Amino acid sequence: MKFNPVLSAVAMAALAQALLIPQNVDALEAFNTLLTNDVESNSPNHHKAAKFEKIVIANEDESEIAPLVMNDKEQIPDSYIVVFKEDVDASTAHSHELWVEQVHTEQVASLAKRDLQHPFLSKAQSGLKQAFSIGSNFKGYTGTFHADTIELLRRHKDVAYVEKDSIVHANEFATELDAPWGLARVSHRKTLNLGSFNKYLYDDVGGEGVTSYVIDTGVNVGHDDFGGRAKWGKTVPSGDADEDGNGHGTHCAGTIGGTKYGVAKKANIVAVKVLRSNGSGTMSDVVAGVEFAAKSHAEQVKKNPKGFKGSTANMSLGGGKSPSLDLAVNAAVKAGIHFAVAAGNDNADACNYSPAAAENAVTVGASTLSDARAYFSNYGKCVDIFGPGLNILSTYIGSKQAVATLSGTSMASPHIAGLLSYYLSLQPESDSGFATTSITPAQLKKNLISFASVGVLSDIDADTPNVLAYNGGGEDLKDFWAATKSAEQIELEENIHEAVDHAGNFLTSIRKIFFGF
Repeated sequence: MKFNPVLSAVAMAALAQALLIPQNVDALEAFNTLLTNDVESNSPNHHKAAKFEKIVIANEDESEIAPLVMNDKEQIPDSYIVVFKEDVDASTAHSHELWVEQVHTEQVASLAKRDLQHPFLSKAQSGLKQAFSIGSNFKGYTGTFHADTIELLRRHKDVAYVEKDSIVHANEFATELDAPWGLARVSHRKTLNLGSFNKYLYDDVGGEGVTSYVIDTGVNVGHDDFGGRAKWGKTVPSGDADEDGNGHGTHCAGTIGGTKYGVAKKANIVAVKVLRSNGSGTMSDVVAGVEFAAKSHAEQVKKNPKGFKGSTANMSLGGGKSPSLDLAVNAAVKAGIHFAVAAGNDNADACNYSPAAAENAVTVGASTLSDARAYFSNYGKCVDIFGPGLNILSTYIGSKQAVATLSGTSMASPHIAGLLSYYLSLQPESDSGFATTSITPAQLKKNLISFASVGVLSDIDADTPNVLAYNGGGEDLKDFWAATKSAEQIELEENIHEAVDHAGNFLTSIRKIFFGF
């Protein structure tokens, strides 16, 4: 992981004056008093607080100051993601958060005394916004803070790094074409033809017992194609309604688990809204959405309801490189969620984008009907697999029957989230020789890639895996779980399927000629 340390020269100079120049000893003492005081009794959590340890405000060793990292995308002024070091426990994190609230309150009061018109004072929701904890060692918080507060945070012994919050966008291209071919493609080894382009071969219990979290713009949960299997989970953006005002999330959800348009037709869908109706949002809100999915999954595992097979998640969104988002996704995967993420639509190296660069997730590029890499799809070693992503028909907003055709790696990723859900639901029974207690995300990712169709795509460079998703064609998946079937055997079986398709079409034509039906 590479950080770009950034230190405000003005803030550094001011801090140096407060620390080293005798005339400003009073200012330094005031700061140390603030850092060691009890939390004020009017704090909502005053009964939980203990005295804070005295904090070293500055450190002459530049290497011990937490990095301030940022990407080259649109930044959100004064908005930050603060990540703790891995050894910080829950109690220490809570004490730190109370300290931050106190520091921020004093900072705002100080600004108000100096300049009532200071731009920072106009921010409606400044201060600590939300704490997060995903898995056992990824903790932190988000919020709106003055630059001087951030310089103090970077010198706190608990802080690993501070990231500037930035904008993320849904990864899609709109189109008016109508081509419902994606499901057929993931159920055939070879390029689709007239005998196979509209045939989806699958196991009709695919997705049963699996919960899939759609971390996106929301989901039209009342859409008929979900058959009552979709529900609202959480709305993260403040003040937003519990609805999909964009359509992007609903489209992705339909590809995952719709009755007609879905890969895993019996999966349960949970809407996690992190993007607003314009299709954009903040990295900090996306991290909060990932946290919700991870904790919701953990609750299901604890309850262990009958028939529960596991959880998947899809994030068809992206922005600049964000170590916080990548680590959040990695932590959620370690907690047991099988994650699919979009590679991005910039025709560039996916490793430069988040969450595409999250190594534990399955990063998905987009392919076309003619088995080429889609012209917009990101590429490179961070891409794990390709899925159909051009002119994909799925569910939409506006009514309970609405559909739309969209393009993007956003459309490719839910094919893989659906496929992960499909495979999870079809895990071997306990009396099978291939049975496991519960397949881990790492194991399922490995099997998914090993079982994919290899070398069938064009316009793939040497650094990009040439693998296209495959669901087994509706047959017994013992070879998926054992990963022993040879490429020659796979090709032979596909040739047989193709011959059967052609024979069926021929017999249908003969019947119509001689019998009229």
